[in-house]
Amino acid sequence: MSNGYTQSELDGIQAKWNLRFPPDLLKILRDRRRVIDQGDKFRSFDWLEVSDDVIRDSLNWPFEGFLFDVENNDLWWPEWGKRPADKAEREERLRSILADAPKLIPVYGHRYIPEEPHESGNPIFSVWQTDIIYYGADLEDYVAREMRTPDLQREMKPPKTIRFWTRVVELNNQRFQSGGSFGFYNKGSVLPDNGG
Repeated sequence: MSNGYTQSELDGIQAKWNLRFPPDLLKILRDRRRVIDQGDKFRSFDWLEVSDDVIRDSLNWPFEGFLFDVENNDLWWPEWGKRPADKAEREERLRSILADAPKLIPVYGHRYIPEEPHESGNPIFSVWQTDIIYYGADLEDYVAREMRTPDLQREMKPPKTIRFWTRVVELNNQRFQSGGSFGFYNKGSVLPDNGG
């Protein structure tokens, strides 16, 4: 494993990408440059070695996944108001909604840690379109689970509630408990009618 980033490097990364890493992520990145490193095939990216396009794509992944489900799977939450008929207007509205949600910081693949609250102990989310689940109660729990630490046969402790993102997880739990699939959102009366 490589040595971690200097404080100056971490400050530069956060400034360049307009991010604020939670304290527990900072602690890991001061120790090593990759949160997960299982050889060349399974490892997080190095913020200073990978191309800006890779980082930009990773930061955009949650929005792009939501947009895909808005356009292809009838996703539209009632609290978002009436679903715009125009595709460009839907994209603009969705961009505004996600800009108001806590930013997600890529940790490994499609695993993310929320930027807010700015404290240790935020959960790790697995983000695949709007199929978003908890992948670790916090960063330490996530790393142990991803590295398949043997003592983790126990259930995950309840994760911290994160504005917006916890609601996505709860909606996913509802849809699967009701026998729904990915193209469900306002189908099957799981959610109230969105007026659109």
